[in-house]
Formats: sequence, structure tokens, C-alpha cells
Amino acid sequence: MNNLLATVSHHGYVVVFLVVFAEAAGLPAPGALALIAAGAAAAAQVLSVPVVLGTAIVAMMLGDVLLFILGRYTGWALLSFICGLSLNPETCILRSAESFYKRGRLTLLFAKFIPGINTMAPPLAGSMKMKLTQFLRFDFAGGCLYIFAYAGVGYLFRDLVAKITKGVQSASHVFAEVVIAAIVVYVAYRVVQYRRYRMVGVVPRVEVAELAQRLASQEQKDIILADVRSHGYYDADTARIAGSIRLEPNKLADELKLLPKDKDIYLYCT
Repeated sequence: MNNLLATVSHHGYVVVFLVVFAEAAGLPAPGALALIAAGAAAAAQVLSVPVVLGTAIVAMMLGDVLLFILGRYTGWALLSFICGLSLNPETCILRSAESFYKRGRLTLLFAKFIPGINTMAPPLAGSMKMKLTQFLRFDFAGGCLYIFAYAGVGYLFRDLVAKITKGVQSASHVFAEVVIAAIVVYVAYRVVQYRRYRMVGVVPRVEVAELAQRLASQEQKDIILADVRSHGYYDADTARIAGSIRLEPNKLADELKLLPKDKDIYLYCT
């Protein structure tokens, strides 16, 4: 934090632009800390408040529009890449898409404050074919709320920020050791969780060709094929695989209980 504050104070708007853009584009950049530092620098009259806010808004909008366009043209590929860092990519996609579907465009107003959703919201909006003008309006409002909130904290609590940075500087060696230890523990935890998931959480799969062959044979009467695609990827007039039925993904456990027990059930999702 101390180094970031000093960097923002010396290099000003360029650092704010680069860090905020990087965070908006999905990179692990400390956008909130940069905004707090910029707000504190503005309170100390090192930077201009209007220019700081304008720079941050432009940077965030550019990053969000980039992900929106990539989501529009890559769809599942980009979303699966982003969720690939999680233990269960399928659950990551489902929860993010479900949150976006339930709250619709309003998700963009508060998405920046929620880790995970902040990066997923723009490409999800793009992949769900939201109109660009509509996305820009809601994303601009949400981005302004996020930027004003964190820059405002830095501006109002400039003295507190200065004290914190001095404390961090005086305890820099201890802080570094704590960070390294936390990283080691976190990596070990992720490895254990990943191995546990791989052992008990693997979903049985079938090749498309194998299922197509079964559907074309006499075995078709012993098969139930269900469409459980996430909302936003499924509409009432969406085409389904011939002979398949639609099951509500939010109520999947309940709906499966109503299906015949003497048939093989295949699901296809987003």
C-alpha cells in the first residue's frame, strides 16, 4: 500500500489508468487500492479530483467493453477460461449466470464490489446478447459507484491512509513474511481441495457420437435427454436437441425425482 501510494503520487494518472484498466480487464490488479491512494493524493492536492475520477472511469469502461466484446464473440470459451481458475468451473459458470439472470441488468450496478462476479459480469452480458447501449448505461453507473466509493474513502480518510502506509513501511519485513506464509498455505489448501474434488466430484460424461448412436437405435425409448442450460442461454423459443425435454436448472433435484427410474437420463448444459 505504501509503495502504491508513493507510485500514484509520483506518476499520477498513468498509474491510476493502468491499474484500474488491468483490474477491469480481468487481471489481478489492486484497482480498489489504487483508487484509495488516488483519493488520498487528491485530498493532499497532489492530483486533481476531476481528472482522477475521469481517468478511472475511462479505464474501467475500456476494460469492461473489452470483456463484453470478447464475451459476445467467444461466449463459453472466455467464460470457461475465467472460471478455469476455480475448483469447479461448471459451478462457477452456473452460479455466475444464475446471479446475472435473477437480477438482470441490475447486476452491473453492484458487480464491481463482488469478487468473481466483477470479472464475470461484462463477458456474461456480452455472451447473453445484451445490447451494447444498454450495457454501457448500467456498467457506467456501476463503475461510477465503485470508483466514487473507493476514491471517496481515500479522499475523506487521507490521514488514516497515511498512518496505515507508515505502519506498513515500518513493518515491511514482517508483512512480507506473513504474505509468503499465507500464499504457501493458500496453495496447499487449493491442492487439497482440488484433489478432493477430482476424487468425489467428477461428473460422468458421454461422447456426443455415442449418445447420437443410441438415439438413432432401438435404445431411444430407454433414454431421456434433458436440456438444463443456464438462464440467459435458454429462452422459450430456443432450439433443443430433437426429442429432448427442458428441465429447470434451479429445481433440477426435484424435477429428476419425477422422471422414470427405469431409463437412462442424459443432461446437457451450458
